[in-house]
Amino acid sequence: MKTVTSISLGSSSSDFDFVTNFLGEPLRVRRQGSNGSSARALKLLQQADKNKAVAAVGLGMVQDSQLPRARRAVRADTARLQQAATRVPLTTGARLGEIFLEWALRHSQATLGHYFDNAKVLFFSGLGNPKLASAMSEYTDNLLFADPLLQLGVPKLLTSMDALGLYASGMHQVSDWLPPRVMPGALLKQWSHWVLRRAMQKATVVVAPAHELDAFGIEELAGKTVITSTVNAERLTAFKAKGVHLVVDAAPALEGHVLSPDLLDAMIMAVHCPQSGKTPDALHDDDYLELITALGLTPQLLYPNGVKRINRFAFVIHPLSQEYFKIIKPVEILSRVTPPLFLDTLEKVLAYAPPFVYSKVEGIVSPTGVQAEGWLISVGGTPREIMRHGPEFTYRRLLEASRLAKSLGAQIMGLGAFTKVVGDAGVTVARRATLPITTGNSYSASGALWAAHDAMLRLRLLPPPRGKRRVKFKAMVVGATGAIGAACARLLVRAAEEVTLVSPETAKLLTLKASILRETPDAKVVLSAEADTHIAQMDMIVTATSGAGGKAPGGSRASGRACVSKPVSLLDIMKVKPGCVITDVARPLDLPPAEVAKRPDVLVIESGEIRPPGTLEMKNIGLPPGIVYACLAETIVLALEGRFESYTVGRAIEWQKVREIYQLGLKHGMQLAAISGVNGVFSDEDIERVRGLALAARALAASPKTMRPRRKRPAPTAS
Repeated sequence: MKTVTSISLGSSSSDFDFVTNFLGEPLRVRRQGSNGSSARALKLLQQADKNKAVAAVGLGMVQDSQLPRARRAVRADTARLQQAATRVPLTTGARLGEIFLEWALRHSQATLGHYFDNAKVLFFSGLGNPKLASAMSEYTDNLLFADPLLQLGVPKLLTSMDALGLYASGMHQVSDWLPPRVMPGALLKQWSHWVLRRAMQKATVVVAPAHELDAFGIEELAGKTVITSTVNAERLTAFKAKGVHLVVDAAPALEGHVLSPDLLDAMIMAVHCPQSGKTPDALHDDDYLELITALGLTPQLLYPNGVKRINRFAFVIHPLSQEYFKIIKPVEILSRVTPPLFLDTLEKVLAYAPPFVYSKVEGIVSPTGVQAEGWLISVGGTPREIMRHGPEFTYRRLLEASRLAKSLGAQIMGLGAFTKVVGDAGVTVARRATLPITTGNSYSASGALWAAHDAMLRLRLLPPPRGKRRVKFKAMVVGATGAIGAACARLLVRAAEEVTLVSPETAKLLTLKASILRETPDAKVVLSAEADTHIAQMDMIVTATSGAGGKAPGGSRASGRACVSKPVSLLDIMKVKPGCVITDVARPLDLPPAEVAKRPDVLVIESGEIRPPGTLEMKNIGLPPGIVYACLAETIVLALEGRFESYTVGRAIEWQKVREIYQLGLKHGMQLAAISGVNGVFSDEDIERVRGLALAARALAASPKTMRPRRKRPAPTAS
């Protein structure tokens, strides 16, 4: 029986010895550690070389010095070990290890789905893993290489593939760096170690030999993904204690033992080479591909602390008015003693300020087990300042925000408030940014309809729904030919008994109705050029007259600046039925607060706010704790789902996406948490008050009219 031995400079506590059937032949497989002693490794190698039963030997944990090319050399201890083998074939498994590491990366990306997109990756040695670094650069630009630090003692990290290439050629500035003479060696070593620890803490992925991570603890490794090779049970237990989320182990397992690349390569040399008649030097990549496939070997995805995945997002916010500046204490104090001109000037200045991280967002955990974390990135422009400038002004701020988000490791970025309606509503930003962009408008529309449905149920003015049949209520969509209005109409016909579509664009109305009936043949659709014709019969009204993609009322096409002002609404709130639920999805709103105040017996909804799953932790954004706006919720849902794509951009909202994002939200545990109107979140008392006023108004309208007293005829006069 042939024997294959791996002689490693690692610990002898991981030694094993077993017999297996490999490629149809019995084979004894051994691993012998020398506990870091080159002399011990040399003695073991000499013994193996004399043992005629040993068919091949692998050398583990030895490598060439990865200095810049001009000074690269084979380490003296490695050369001495290689020269000691005069009979037996010897391999370090470098070629096989390179194949397995790159395969492990691509296998993980394909299996887990976009796992490494824009990840912050730290390589202990980029020169030691050139193909892996090149493959990783296909998924992320956030790469750090610790080669200068670990090879030369230079407390400097390389930050790109280009920098790594310059370093490899000896052209990078750190290649010839010498420490200041006044700096003691011990202090320089501590400085270098601190730099490496800080880089590990900020990274999301660490690429390093498993044994080189033994010196680091929970502060550096908690929550990290580790890409490495040959992780045995003892080391996996250590990773568990240090809080590692995922270990991508490039080394396959056989008979319950992890095979290092040198050992597997030695096994191939011992069995396959005699079978094929090839010498070890004649093995090519095709041979390895054939053997890996035949043996059914795969990289290992190991979860020391249970299956966990954290996806990352960013979301852009901005102050809605000067009042938001007063959150900053010095500004609040100055605003008391300075004239209004101070805040006006501050508002203009902050519009030019660079984006910054307002808050970290944590604690989001989907029922599927996926977690999401992110950053709220603030740009300084209020709506007034955003609309005072051209769209390009805001585009530049949003692109700066996207670069910041990318550097933080975000995998998708959402646009909030007025930043999503400027210009072409995210199309230009999505085209120029290096991150996927979404405006959140799909979930905003979905959340508004969700809130309207919930509000009707809470008002209890309609018969309760039975089973999956349509609810007996009549709905109207004002501005139905716009993109948002059309999307709402396509969804409402699936729930309401009758839907009236209102728009002055009659030809578009006819086309829309035909399209809806093709999708939902049993829908009852009524068309109208004016809302007033049927408005008094409606239980629900969706108003979207500034609907994306079409013309705003009055005929002018919406543009970056035009969308801040709009003509008078086509909806007369005084003609609405008491107890009607109006959902205003237009931005800016179709019904200003002054109009809403005229009808306290009508519930006018601006949006539906969402409660993400888990225990949300972030700074105040103007909502009760644990609640977010629907546009932010869309970004979170896409992150949880791993849909790192530009989902909702432009003014053409797709109704399929409105429905899909709603369903994805339910999948990940999103809940409708609040219904908001022009004056903020409605409480239960607010809704009961509307219900009471609506019932009273309906009762008054239904009561018999008071008979007017007859006028007495005047007495006849004498002729």
